[in-house]
Amino acid sequence: MGETMRIYLFVLIMTVIVATVLAGMTTVLKPIHKKNEAIFNKKAVLAAIQSKLGDDVKASKLPDDEVLSLFDDKITQIVVDSEGNDITTEQVEERGYKGGQAEHVDMKKEKKRALEDRFFPVYVYEDGGEKTYIITIRGNGLWDEIWGNIALKDDFSTVVGASFDHQGETAGLGAEIKDNPSFPRQFQGKSLYNSDGEYTSVVVRKGGARNPAFEVDGISGATVTCDGVSDMLYDGIKYYMPYFKSVSKS
Repeated sequence: MGETMRIYLFVLIMTVIVATVLAGMTTVLKPIHKKNEAIFNKKAVLAAIQSKLGDDVKASKLPDDEVLSLFDDKITQIVVDSEGNDITTEQVEERGYKGGQAEHVDMKKEKKRALEDRFFPVYVYEDGGEKTYIITIRGNGLWDEIWGNIALKDDFSTVVGASFDHQGETAGLGAEIKDNPSFPRQFQGKSLYNSDGEYTSVVVRKGGARNPAFEVDGISGATVTCDGVSDMLYDGIKYYMPYFKSVSKS
């Protein structure tokens, strides 16, 4: 009986020690994890303006300090509501997003809210007096959520670039929206409107683009993911239109 108690006591002590160490590591590593996640997200935003950065600069390969420098020097962060109104830092923080900037808005959480209650992040990249507006959108793929950043000229109709990511699309198929650089590259120069001025967004077309003005080639074998990207683009960009109109009028 005494031997059994000693074993139980040993197991209990080891469990407490391991739990304490893991809790300590989590506390110590949490700020590092948050910083790395923030840098990763900023690189994704910059990837949407890859054409603006130049051929010799790859957004995903930029050192952390250069990413932060670009954001500090050339990007203005704005948060807007569904009517296109600017949301103050204090209002963003009141929603639980510490820091109150566009980068702190969790689109996964916002997607669960009613449209009229959502916050939307906007990043304005300015270089040489020219402004490029980068918006974040979120939708559904085959297996889970997909998301992306779309960069637009200040005419709010011409796509400068795009970047995409996903939660669990199939490698070699739907995951190509992120893994194959040729897919987002197709979006450069596309129009959000057809020749009649009707809003079309950018359509990911199975079997190949029919109208190169606002369509891109789909990914073979990934029809559901491509349809999800099309739907995400159509709805996600449309949510920002009240903001685009307010900026155009000012």
